[in-house]
Amino acid sequence: MTTILVTGGTGTLGRLVTERLRADGHEVRVLSRHAQPYAVDLRKGGPGLDEAMEGVDTIVHCATSTGGGDEEAAGHLIAAARTAGVRHLVYISIVGIDRVPFGYYKTKLAVEKLVEESGLGWTVLRATQFHDLLVRVFGVLSKSPVVLLPARVKDQPVEVAEVAERLAELAPGAPAGRVEDMGGPEVRTLDSLARAYLKATGRRRLVVSVPLWGKAYAGFRSGGHLTPGHAVGKGTFEEYLRRGFGGGRGV
Repeated sequence: MTTILVTGGTGTLGRLVTERLRADGHEVRVLSRHAQPYAVDLRKGGPGLDEAMEGVDTIVHCATSTGGGDEEAAGHLIAAARTAGVRHLVYISIVGIDRVPFGYYKTKLAVEKLVEESGLGWTVLRATQFHDLLVRVFGVLSKSPVVLLPARVKDQPVEVAEVAERLAELAPGAPAGRVEDMGGPEVRTLDSLARAYLKATGRRRLVVSVPLWGKAYAGFRSGGHLTPGHAVGKGTFEEYLRRGFGGGRGV
């Protein structure tokens, strides 16, 4: 039985990774800012991190924040892992972070480099956006009578449970370096995804695509964040919406 530490283990992805690993018979420790007994803020590090790392064979690093601090968190995690003699560090990243000059993507790419240069055995899996991210975005945008979307941008959402399953397969194995990307089953225009969300939630909104500017927008518009050659996911966006919203509720 392998002892595995899952960072961000109470989050959308980390929780599912933890459940799958435990179902497979592994001892799993959940590390997050508030989860006892391993409540640690990775951005600050500290003795609690060293305690959480004792006897750990593998780390699955799911913790992240769009508000910053990911590089500091990775630095503390890697230093503690080296001290503890951790064998394998698995990191979940995002498709296209080396092609789209978006701020958060630049941070994820920097963390990938830290992982690769850590001196630890490592595996990096890049995935496309999760269905729930689109739902959160569309939920905010649809508060207005008009849903404004960036023009000529597509997405390839993937089911988070499928990504969790893949991470749970990679974690007990040997370090594999950069593995094949994982994308959702369909490349869709943003407006088609938004309309599917509006239909599922019973909202009547005008959807308008607006041209933007800048290098990041150009990267998204060119499909740098997509991986149509690795459309290995099975669950579609509509299936996710049916589970979450059923027949709609009229708003």
